[in-house]
Amino acid sequence: MADYKEWLDELNREAYHDGEWQWQEGDFTVTRTTHWSPPGCHMGCGVLLYTKDNKLVKVEGDPLNAVANGKLCMRCLTMPEAVNHPDRLKYPLRRAGERGEDKWERISWDEAYDEITEKVLKIKEEHGSETIVVVHGTGRNIGWQVPYFASACMQTPNVSTFGFTGFACYLPRMIGTSAKQGDMFIVDASQAHWDRYASDRWQVPGVILVWGNEPIKSNADGFLGHWLVQCVQMGSKVISVDPRLTWWGARAAFWLPVRPGTDAVVAMAMLNVIIGEDLYDHEFVEKWTYGFEALAERVADKTPEWAEPICDVPADRIRGAARLIATASSCACQWGLAFEQQIAALGVTESVADIMAITGNIDNPGGNALYRCAFLIEKRYGLGDEYISKETYAKKLIPQTSGINESNIVSCADTDAILAAIETGEPYPIQMFWIQSSNALSCASMDPARTRAALMKVPFIVVADPFMTPTAQAVADIVLPVAMSCERNSCRTWWTPVRTMVKVTDFYEAKSDEQICLDLGKRIMPEHWPWETDEEWANWYLTDQLTPGGTEYQRTWWDTVHEPSSPENGCYGTSCNGTAYWEWDATYDKYAKGMLRPDGQPGFNTPTGRVELWSFGFDHWGVDPLPYHIEPPESPLSTPNTFKEFPIILSGGGRSFEFFHSEHRQLPTMREFHPWPLVMVNPADCEKYGVKDGEWIWVENSRGARFKQKVKATIEVQPGRIHAEHGWWFPEQDGAEPNFYGTYDSNLNNMTEAFRTGQGGIGSAIKSMLCKIYPVQEGDVLPHDVIAEKGDFAAYEPGKPYQVVEEPVVTVIN
Repeated sequence: MADYKEWLDELNREAYHDGEWQWQEGDFTVTRTTHWSPPGCHMGCGVLLYTKDNKLVKVEGDPLNAVANGKLCMRCLTMPEAVNHPDRLKYPLRRAGERGEDKWERISWDEAYDEITEKVLKIKEEHGSETIVVVHGTGRNIGWQVPYFASACMQTPNVSTFGFTGFACYLPRMIGTSAKQGDMFIVDASQAHWDRYASDRWQVPGVILVWGNEPIKSNADGFLGHWLVQCVQMGSKVISVDPRLTWWGARAAFWLPVRPGTDAVVAMAMLNVIIGEDLYDHEFVEKWTYGFEALAERVADKTPEWAEPICDVPADRIRGAARLIATASSCACQWGLAFEQQIAALGVTESVADIMAITGNIDNPGGNALYRCAFLIEKRYGLGDEYISKETYAKKLIPQTSGINESNIVSCADTDAILAAIETGEPYPIQMFWIQSSNALSCASMDPARTRAALMKVPFIVVADPFMTPTAQAVADIVLPVAMSCERNSCRTWWTPVRTMVKVTDFYEAKSDEQICLDLGKRIMPEHWPWETDEEWANWYLTDQLTPGGTEYQRTWWDTVHEPSSPENGCYGTSCNGTAYWEWDATYDKYAKGMLRPDGQPGFNTPTGRVELWSFGFDHWGVDPLPYHIEPPESPLSTPNTFKEFPIILSGGGRSFEFFHSEHRQLPTMREFHPWPLVMVNPADCEKYGVKDGEWIWVENSRGARFKQKVKATIEVQPGRIHAEHGWWFPEQDGAEPNFYGTYDSNLNNMTEAFRTGQGGIGSAIKSMLCKIYPVQEGDVLPHDVIAEKGDFAAYEPGKPYQVVEEPVVTVIN
């Protein structure tokens, strides 16, 4: 057997070119690297790129890659379609007519750079650099590049995504767990061990709690969903908390089909069971937590029977799921964007974090590992802040009522505050928008018509993107063509390991995000941009930006691309990290070993040195320091009269295999598999409301806003609920105003609204709205025609939310 294993290892080394980063196979050059968007998702997977004559021909998974182990989804496998697509932007363009007319002229890069430089310098001198807003899209591998560009080139504190009211994307989970336990936790699926599932230190999670997430399709934030599939194959039981019946719910020991927006109610009832039945981990609670008595008092009357009529989950299921979590060998929680996209965002975040804490599932094998970014490179949004004067930084656009922003824990500007500044001119008028790979009109903005109307007030807008999008078409003055993944030298730090990318092809005159930032930085503020190449800039990010000269744990960008793969040096193809740091991630119970606190003492990196079940951080921000629920602004309980006329609960935002947000709509394979936007409707509701599978229907709310999608009749949703897709536009349609590639007509975000948030200015009710449905008829007025005539579906006061049709009768439950 030993001889056979040695023979097999040698065969694998030869077959997969272990220790090589590039080789020839016939006419093809094969490059071992990492794919990270564009195009793509939040995950960085190991790939083998087959190129010939400067063209990407084929993509395969890299079997030696420690992250994905050779697995690829269809978004990676269809990369050649995207990279070689004829509709990609090939040259810089300048608007030749009015905004939205679809009239453009080709210009050179020098012309584009000269015009941008002239505008930026003039705006800085006449209006102040804070009047420049820099925006980037989610999932893009530009999470450190664009913030540094904003700080060290534009010198503005106003860098952000744009459109997500209430920081409704990951931030509540990040700051929530950081405040309560000092670090982020993620599922321990063995990814921190160089020998992965063979590690004798790791154990298979007893239970995987999948909450508001479909990890196989989303692969969120450096986390590969298939890791959890493999855990299930090795025996992990599943608890799914999700309004929809997903792959996970269909295989779950308990599926809890929670009413959208009431997740905190389920979590508080679970806490009630675990504490009330004495199922909590006494040793961990007594030694490592603060505020247990206050938590126990808060949930003492929050029984599953109390929860059932609020959240629509049977009490016995809540009780059974809570008991399974508390009695399992370990429980790992994979949570999703649903946490952010409800008014009680921080309430549900702390509730679920508390469940993990009191059951002892913090930094334990097969539980929730405490992680820090590879090389300890945590700085992204705050990168380069030292180049912004204190006076200018103090003008960062933040909500006046947000304690979290006032504490300046959030480096990025607030999207609602940006929108208010554009609409009202207060505290100052916005003079320029820089939009890098963000398609706000089709994806992120809460009310795309309102967003477009606001952006039309901004004097100068630059959009950098691989494709001409509805957003670029509608508002841009200059459009810059962005290179794709195989056309850039780059790196990204998230969790271990760090992943790097190497350039293997070119596409016309498209430039990488790094090169665009570097070129303009050297023109506008050359003293802050000493690097000659993108490789040098990446080296700085991996070394000198943390500690001058680097540390023993770090490697340069070139090292991560070219070092042989071995556990000795911690590098796996282009997934590299110093061995010592890899071991930090792979160590359990770090809190007991003095590995979390700056002073080296045992404990968590919190004010009390413990997991704070009663959170001093939350209290400082003006947020309830204990679990709480806030009923959505419109719901069966908070607005019962509205519910009579609009009796269906609408949620959205679920992922699909074919698309990432608003990407991939041009690709033939993706549209063959998924040609139209789909709204899930239970068969009972199809019969009740006279709609049919495969036919177009209208989804309308109390403001008169509506959109159309095709019915997918399915038991994946409960009666009285529907789930619609987001991010849809149609590149094959007319791009000129008012159509903008059809982006308004099927846009779920017609129904959402800005300026309505939860405690601390965090959270948004965009996954829990009320609506009615009815068939589309020939001759119906389309949303883009309504918007062209009226400007929006309903009137609003600049800088404020829409008027609530019916004042809520249910508010906070704590």
